[in-house]
Amino acid sequence: MTFDDALNYLLSLGHETLAVKLGLENVTRLLGALSHPERDFPAVQIAGTNGKGSTAAVLDAILRASAIRTGLYTSPHLVSITERVKVNGRDISRDDFARHAATVREAALSLRDAGGALPTFFEQVTAIALRALRDARVELAILETGLGGRLDATTAARASVVAVTPVALDHQEYLGETLREIAAEKAAIIRPGVAAVIAAPQEPDALAVLLARCRETDVVPRFATEAIRVEDAGEDGRLRATFRTDEDVYEHVTLALRGRHQLANAATSIALAETLRARGFARITRGAIVAGLESAGHPGRLELVAGAPPLLLDGAHNAAGASALRAYLDEFARTPLTLVFGAMRDKDLREITAALFPAADTLVLTPVNNPRSATTDALRTLAPPTFDPSKLFLAPSSSEALKLAREVTPRGGTICVTGSLYLVGEIKSLLTRQS
Repeated sequence: MTFDDALNYLLSLGHETLAVKLGLENVTRLLGALSHPERDFPAVQIAGTNGKGSTAAVLDAILRASAIRTGLYTSPHLVSITERVKVNGRDISRDDFARHAATVREAALSLRDAGGALPTFFEQVTAIALRALRDARVELAILETGLGGRLDATTAARASVVAVTPVALDHQEYLGETLREIAAEKAAIIRPGVAAVIAAPQEPDALAVLLARCRETDVVPRFATEAIRVEDAGEDGRLRATFRTDEDVYEHVTLALRGRHQLANAATSIALAETLRARGFARITRGAIVAGLESAGHPGRLELVAGAPPLLLDGAHNAAGASALRAYLDEFARTPLTLVFGAMRDKDLREITAALFPAADTLVLTPVNNPRSATTDALRTLAPPTFDPSKLFLAPSSSEALKLAREVTPRGGTICVTGSLYLVGEIKSLLTRQS
């Protein structure tokens, strides 16, 4: 099977966000047919609404700075599906991805032929990732939860260390309408015997659910520190701060990831690193933690692409993410600001656009190449009534949107691409082809 064959097969299973099927039965059966690759290495599982990808990326950087051979599984990808599976900071090769995909496909079809359901796109990609990490002989894997936690495929790996980043409203069609319901889905990764880290701040309703789950499972959680002193902020939004925990003080750390919201993610990563050290990973030193905080990368999240004007790429696909992006734009973005926006129609578009559209001097609205995409006509109705109509543009595609944004934005301004990680991925693909 070639890489293209593997990708076409996986895509034939249906779009991962439309063909989602929550539950552990299928993926557990699939992993069993593959001789349970997840049992050959310890794992950290990270759930939450916002910040779980950044937390995973920072923890991965800390562990690599500790000379620990890491595996990292995240979703979604931006350009290539191989981005989802990293070994020691590098995407697995297309050949390795195809090889594991062939084995997983064979096992999945056998299960279907035996009378079971065919595992979904995300279930099969998760199995591909776990096989790849086993074959790469990783010492520790970091698994970012795809959706929720209780029934997400990554939960089948039975990680011994877990973390829950800040919980907010998102994916209500799958996880529940209230914050407490959503928090319960995410809190379910806390099981008897695990070490659990809870990020701060948490909404009171979410925190109550997380603490109740800890009591039910007899788990004493570690809380990410809120003893953070910000010392400086660079022009590009990178903060220098000191973090104080019960075990150590991490002074004058210049975070690699941009934005004030990254302080909470950094604190969660520190708590996870200290937890892992207590669980036997003695190579995780204070110096390694600082080095990881100062070197981590997370594409598509306040990613700044140099140019005149510069491009700022940020997914901001829910209300909390939009609020974090707006805070960054207000504090750090050079004006005038052109906002290139495309999003999924099933998101809370009214809240997202209410946070972001007023920050823009120019709006360029575009569809995303995704069956869930909102139309530009629908997005246009969400522009503030006072917005200058001569500075609102509709583009038929992301490539046309980027071209238009570059034409109307002065060299000293900023173009921000946001609303969906799928849109960010399309723009990154364009930039790769243009370079």
